[in-house]
Amino acid sequence: MTVWLDFEKPVLELEQKIQELKESAAERGLGGEDELGELERKAEALRRDIYANLTRYQRVQIARHPKRPYTLDHIQRILTGFEELHGDRHYADDPAIVAGLGWLDQRAVMVIGQQKGRDTKENLLRRFGMPNPEGYRKALRLMQLADRFRVPIVTLVDTPGAYPGLGAEERGQAEAIAVNLREMAVLRVPIVTVVIGEGGSGGALAIAVADRVLMFENSVYSVISPEGCASILWRDGKQGAKAAEALRLAAPDLMSLKIVDGVLPEPVGGAHRDWDLAAATLKGALTQNLDELGGVRPEELITQRAARFRKIGVFSDSGA
Repeated sequence: MTVWLDFEKPVLELEQKIQELKESAAERGLGGEDELGELERKAEALRRDIYANLTRYQRVQIARHPKRPYTLDHIQRILTGFEELHGDRHYADDPAIVAGLGWLDQRAVMVIGQQKGRDTKENLLRRFGMPNPEGYRKALRLMQLADRFRVPIVTLVDTPGAYPGLGAEERGQAEAIAVNLREMAVLRVPIVTVVIGEGGSGGALAIAVADRVLMFENSVYSVISPEGCASILWRDGKQGAKAAEALRLAAPDLMSLKIVDGVLPEPVGGAHRDWDLAAATLKGALTQNLDELGGVRPEELITQRAARFRKIGVFSDSGA
C-alpha cells in the first residue's frame, strides 16, 4: 500500500484521476492514450516541482516515511554473501542494530546499521531503530574485529536516537556511546558512514565517527529531533516545523556547514519510491569512497579523521 504525505496530496489527487480514467477507458473499450499521457506528464512535473522545493520539516517526514528502505533493505541489494553477526559478548544481542560481513562486489566489508521495523511487532522488537547499550557494544566489537582483519567498515545511520529506557540507562547507555566515539577515532581501517534516514543525536553519532560521512538528500542529521527541540525551547512539540528550520538539519545545510562530505540523490518522490535505484546510488557512493580511502596509510587515516571532526564548529572572529 502506498503511503502519501500531506504535502504530496496534489499529486495523489492527479494520480487518482489518472487511475479512474484508465479504469473507465478499459470498461468502455476506449483509447484515451493522449489524454492519459498528458495527465501523467503533469503528475510527474508536479511531483518534481514539489520535491524541488521541500521545507526542512518535509524532509524530516520523508526521512521517517514508513516505506523508506531500511538498513537490511539496502544490504539485500548491495551486498552478496552477507552473514549477520550477533551479540556484544557481555549482555545480549540487540535487534535495533544489525551487523555483519559481506561482499561489496569483490571487496569484503563490515556493515553496521540501525534497523527499524515494518509493523508493530517488529518495531517493538527493534524499538523503532533505537539501540540499547548492548547494540552499541556489539557494533564496537565488530568494528574492532574488522580492524583486526583489515576490513573496511560501512555504517548506515537510521535512528531517532539511542533508546531512553530505564534499563538502557542502568546498563550504561551514555558510557557505551562515549566508548564508541573514542574507539572509532583510532580504528586503522577506512570507515564510511551514510545517513539513510533519520540521524538523531548521540544515538546516530555512536556509529558515525568516520573518514567520510554521506547523506541521502532527504535524510536528516541533528543533535535532537525537531519535536524534542520545540518541547525544550517553546514547550510545544507541535512546533517541530519551526524547530527544523532553526536546526538546519537537512543535507544541503550540513554540506554547507562541512559536517557531511557528500549528498546522494534520491529518486523523484524519495527513496521509498524506488528502492533499487536508491540502493544502486548507495553502492556507487560506497565503492567510490572506499576506493579513494583504500590507499591511505592507517596512521594517516587516524590523523585525517581526527582533523575532520576537530574542525567542525570552529569559527574565527577576524575582529578579535
